[in-house]
Amino acid sequence: MITAISETFPLRNPFTISRGSKTEARVVTCTISRAGHRGWGEGLPYPRYGATVEDTVAAILSLPEGITRKALQKALPPGAARNAVDCALWDLEAKASGHPVWQLAGLARPQPVEIAFTLSLDTPEKMRAAAACNAHRAVLKVKLGTPEDMARIEAVRQGAPQVRLIVDANEGWTPEIYTDLAPHLLRLGVEMVEQPLPQGADEMLSEIARPLPVCADESAHDAASLPGLLGRYDVVNLKLDKTGGLTEALRARDEARRLGLKLMVGCMISTSLAMAPAVLVAQGAAWSDLDGPADMAEDRNPAVVYDDRHIHPASPQLWG
Repeated sequence: MITAISETFPLRNPFTISRGSKTEARVVTCTISRAGHRGWGEGLPYPRYGATVEDTVAAILSLPEGITRKALQKALPPGAARNAVDCALWDLEAKASGHPVWQLAGLARPQPVEIAFTLSLDTPEKMRAAAACNAHRAVLKVKLGTPEDMARIEAVRQGAPQVRLIVDANEGWTPEIYTDLAPHLLRLGVEMVEQPLPQGADEMLSEIARPLPVCADESAHDAASLPGLLGRYDVVNLKLDKTGGLTEALRARDEARRLGLKLMVGCMISTSLAMAPAVLVAQGAAWSDLDGPADMAEDRNPAVVYDDRHIHPASPQLWG
C-alpha cells in the first residue's frame, strides 16, 4: 500500500533568500507498507522547479502498488515525488531485510558529517549578530544575492572572525557582480559561492576567471545534467529533492567524482526524515549543508542528532 500526505512544519524564524521568505515547510510524506513492514520517505516540492504539494501527492498516488526502485526511476522524473518514494522503498527494504540501507547500497558505515549552518538573508547588523551567535560552528553558509552583499559578508566576518564561510547567491548576481566581489570574498576567507548566476544564463562562467570556486545548485539536478556543467562550475550541490531520491543521488555523486567536480550535499528546509538518506551521500563530500530542520519549531520523533559542528547518522527507528 502506498500513501502520500502533506504535512506542515512551522519555522521558529522566517527563512529568507534572494527569492523571498518562508515561515513554514510543507513536505510530502510517502509511506509504503508491504508484508507487515513499513518504509517512509519525505520530499519537499520546490516552486522554483515548478513543483506543488498537490501535484507531488498525486504523482505518488498514481504509482502501482508493487513499484520497484528500478521501475520508479523511469516512472517519475527527478524531483520531490520520486525522492519521497525512492527513500521509502530503501527504508522498506531495510526494515524487511534487517540490514541497514548503507549495507544494502554497498556503502561504508556512515560517520558524523561536518555541516554548514545557514544564515538567512537579512540586514548586515542582524547577520553580524547571527554570525556571532554561531561563531562556534565549523562552517557558516551565508545567504546573499543582492546589490548590498559586500556589507553583509563583511558584517558576518566581523561577527565570526574564525569560522569557515561559504556563500549562496541563489541566482541573484550578474557576471559583473561576481567578478567584483570574488577578490573581496577570498580576502574574507570565503571558500566558494553557490549559484551566482541564474540557471540558463550561466554560460558566462566559462568565459570569466573564477578565482572563487563556483558551485552549481539550481543548474545541477541528476547525473545526466553534470557533464554540461564542466568549464562553468567547480563544485556541484546534490540534493535528493533534485536528484529524485537516494538511488540517483548516489549515481550523481559517482558521476561528479568521475568528472573531477567537487561535491557538496545540500537539502531543502525539511525534517530529519529527509536528512537521514542525505547523510549517506554526504560521506566524504567537500561541504555539506544538512541543517534543514535546524529552525523548525518541531521535528520528527525521533530526530537526527546534531552537535555544534556535525549531523550524526540517523537511528533505524527514524529511517534506514
